[in-house]
Amino acid sequence: MDAQQFEPLWTVGDVALFLNVPVHTLYGWRTKNYGPPARRIGKHLRYLPSEVRSWFEHLLEEAA
Repeated sequence: MDAQQFEPLWTVGDVALFLNVPVHTLYGWRTKNYGPPARRIGKHLRYLPSEVRSWFEHLLEEAA
């Protein structure tokens, strides 16, 4: 696979901006096994933008 096929990973701050929630909320969701899936890279959490979008779209489908 070509590296150009991937979007840059999002930080917790990026996801918080996208979802318009505080960073603290994302950390709280993680302790409750809720929220978009994240991966730990060393001591840092990183998100795949496509998975964050899919998680959000799934919420919209559940609400409908």
